[in-house]
Amino acid sequence: MRIYIDADASPVVDIVISTVAKFSIPVTLVKSFDHYSHVKYPDYVKTIYVESGADAADYKIIELANANDIIITQDYGLASLALSKNCIVLHHKGFQYTTNNINQLLQTRHLSAKARRAGQRTKGPKPFTDEDKKVFKERLHTLLSNIEKNR
Repeated sequence: MRIYIDADASPVVDIVISTVAKFSIPVTLVKSFDHYSHVKYPDYVKTIYVESGADAADYKIIELANANDIIITQDYGLASLALSKNCIVLHHKGFQYTTNNINQLLQTRHLSAKARRAGQRTKGPKPFTDEDKKVFKERLHTLLSNIEKNR
């Protein structure tokens, strides 16, 4: 098992790295060269850089991921592809993407994009709060604890 983070704009990279340290699960950050960083991470964290492009990191994650890997992303399209590979997929706000909720999320995204193309204004995502960080950390820890228990 490995954790892949769609890391270009992920606000939970540090939370994942600190939480995963207790579980000995390797983490792979996938980001474009536009987000190059000199940050040094622990040995269990690997960074893969991809070319700039709208979905380059997403395609790389899907190429690398296997069933039961954990993918952390806010991208519904990537989440849908990862679910089709039987991955566990988490949003940085702490909710888990499932085959039961992904179609509704994709439909909502489509309708919002359609409205914007028609000149309507749509609400953007709410700011990422300290409470969101806390919820994400708790849910990730619970997920990893349950996985470890069932090994």
